[in-house]
Order: sequence, then C-alpha cells, then structure tokens
Amino acid sequence: MNIVILTGAGISAESGLGTFRDAGGLWTRYPLEEVATPEGFARNPALVHDFYNERRRLCREARPNAAHEALARLDAEWRGGLLLVTQNVDDLHERAGSRRLLHMHGELLKRLCAACGGRGEAPGDLSTASECPGCGARALRPDVVWFGEIPYHMEEIGAALAAADLFVSIGTSGEVYPAAGFAREAGFAGARTLELNLEASGARFDEAREGPATVLVPAWVEELLSAQS
Repeated sequence: MNIVILTGAGISAESGLGTFRDAGGLWTRYPLEEVATPEGFARNPALVHDFYNERRRLCREARPNAAHEALARLDAEWRGGLLLVTQNVDDLHERAGSRRLLHMHGELLKRLCAACGGRGEAPGDLSTASECPGCGARALRPDVVWFGEIPYHMEEIGAALAAADLFVSIGTSGEVYPAAGFAREAGFAGARTLELNLEASGARFDEAREGPATVLVPAWVEELLSAQS
C-alpha cells in the first residue's frame, strides 16, 4: 500500500512552534504581507531577516514530539510506499528520523541567494550584509516559499498522490492551496482519505479523527503497523 502523508503547523505546535493563528504568537506581531512575500522582502529586507532569525532560534530550541517520532517509526517500519510531505519549514521531522520526506514550503535552516539561485545551510543569523558563498552578492534570503511563490517538489508530490492508496492529512487547516487540494486529488485517484486534526477542517475526508497530534498520530501508526505484521 502506498501512503502519502501531509503535515501542517498543527503537528509542530505541540513542540512549541506556533501556528499562523496562535493568539500572541510570533506571526501576530508581524503583518504577513511584510514578512512572507517577495514584495515585503524587497521593501524591508532587514525586517524580514529579523523575523526569520527569531523563527530560526525558536526552531533550534524546539524538540520533536510524539507525533514526529511516530511518523519516523512509520517511515522506518512501513514496507510499502511512503511519502511524507510537510508544509512546515522546521526540521523536526528530520530530527525525529523521517527520511522519505519533502518540504514543499522550503526549509528555515537553509538560505537562498536571490541573485544566483544558490542554496545552502543557514547556520546562523542572516542580514542584509550576508554574502552568498557562491557569487558574493549580498542577496541572501531564507529558503522558504512565500505567498505568491510556487511550492517545491510539486511534480513529485503529484505523482505520489496519483499512486496513493491512502492519503493522511495531519495538523493542517486545509485552507492554503495547493496543499488544500491534495485530499481531493488523492481521492479522485482512488485513495482513501483520513484527517487527523485538533478540530475537523471542514474538508471532505473518508474519515476524520479529532484530538492532539501527539495522541492521534502514535495511535494511528500503531494501528497501521499492527495490521502490516
């Protein structure tokens, strides 16, 4: 059986990384159009760097939770096809041990040169004075997909959805496209669809389970692996 899993901010919220909608969270202190769009970066790159430097520090302090660890266990033990697609830019899935993984919105701990397109690690803070190791331009930005930009790995994700027998959405609101259309796309291809979320998103799934990711995901993984044995 081929499984495609989509994770969103809800799975990392229990590790202390806030979602867009958390009251008093980091996102509420910055207008999205100023820190999550190419236009915002062009207007005020220093502000954007400050925002992502703070997010980077919070990411490094966070630890994978039971949901991340359960998905890493599934990755290691599932004998069928598996692709974990995350909308999250943190590295908690990797630190938990997941390997069959794609970051469709980029990665917070990596940098992108707006001048030459070179990518690499972002080990520390970035600023308007940071130089690209490849071309020398002072044009580095976070390697994350902003509003108005095309997510990464869409062809690979589309192929996986077309071949999926089971699609599982975990901790995502289902409001941001193209990810919001993945369940329907997988369903049209014949896959069974399952939502694991703190609250039902309102999107159509064959089955929906409500509760914390740290409870729902380990239970679902145990159920799946027990059936495989």
